[in-house]
Parts: sequence; C-alpha cells; structure tokens
Amino acid sequence: MLEPVKVDIFGESDIVTARQRGREMALALGFQGVDLTLIATAISEIARNIVKYAGRGEIHFSAGKRDARQGIVVEARDSGPGISDLELAMRDGYSTQGGLGLGLPGAKRLMDDFEIQSSPGHGTVVTLKKWTRLPWGAG
Repeated sequence: MLEPVKVDIFGESDIVTARQRGREMALALGFQGVDLTLIATAISEIARNIVKYAGRGEIHFSAGKRDARQGIVVEARDSGPGISDLELAMRDGYSTQGGLGLGLPGAKRLMDDFEIQSSPGHGTVVTLKKWTRLPWGAG
C-alpha cells in the first residue's frame, strides 16, 4: 500500500506541486491515460480554490479500495471563511471572485465521488475519489 502524501497549499507553485504529487500517486495506483488528466485537473481546481478563497490549506492523497478496484482519495482542507451556500457554490457559473465558476462543480464531474463539508467561519473540506476502471467484461 502506498504511503499517504500531504501537500501544503500556500500559493500558485503549490498548485503545481499538488497536481504532480496526485498524478504520481494515481499512476502508482494503476490509473492511465485520460484518468490521470482528469485527476490532475480536479486537484488543480480544488487547490486553486484554496489559494483563492482561503489563502492556505493542505491536500492529502491516499490509496483507497472499492470492491476489486484501487482508487485515489484526495482530501483538501482549509481554515478559510467557509462557504455559506453550498448549493449555490455547486452551480456552474457561480463565482464570488469573478472567475468562471467551474472549480467545485468541475471537480465533481471529473471524479467518481465528491463530498464537501463547509460552514461559515470554519473552513472547508472537499473529498474526491476516483476508482480504477474494471477490466472489460468484468462486473
């Protein structure tokens, strides 16, 4: 089993580091091709949200297992201002800072499992999971 990895997020260069570390773990877990790109892109989106909205935080990467499939678990944590309206924040196009509003909903679409916990004044935790594909004809 792979050892968990933690990346502290303080600025733009940490977004690149998080993306690289997540991609390395995904590759070691057996992800290939487009799935590696999807995972790296989702990591970039949530890391960018940490920098933009909270200023700092951390992302943890670990291996997961679901039935016969390996997976990567990505947990992003910050102690920022939190999100007062999660339903609104998950709508495509919604942004409080003039961006495209694709960060959270985009990350959700790219991964297999998505969970977010947030409350004003208490920060945000986003958990993303991606599972390796079953062999053709299995399951």
